[in-house]
Amino acid sequence: MSDSFWSLWYFQIPNYIVAVLMYSMIGRFILSFLFLPDSRNYIFRAFVRLTNPVVAVVRAITPLAVPPRIVLLFSVLWLLVLRFVLLALTLGAAAQQT
Repeated sequence: MSDSFWSLWYFQIPNYIVAVLMYSMIGRFILSFLFLPDSRNYIFRAFVRLTNPVVAVVRAITPLAVPPRIVLLFSVLWLLVLRFVLLALTLGAAAQQT
């Protein structure tokens, strides 16, 4: 049972990274109500730095009329979709092996 993580590392590690990004995006969304976008608060800046690459990709495919806070929610949605796709691909590959 202790090696169950390592037997599915190709799913667990990417899923964990995407989950961290997704929950960090939710944290950034909540903190955006408390801090200005150019705030000097180090916790908010850490959330912004961690999530900016994802926001930049989502902003590129989202219409400019969408407000920045809503782009954060779209980012969470796309990361959730990515997690489901990763799960489906892993389950599909496991089904083919058996």
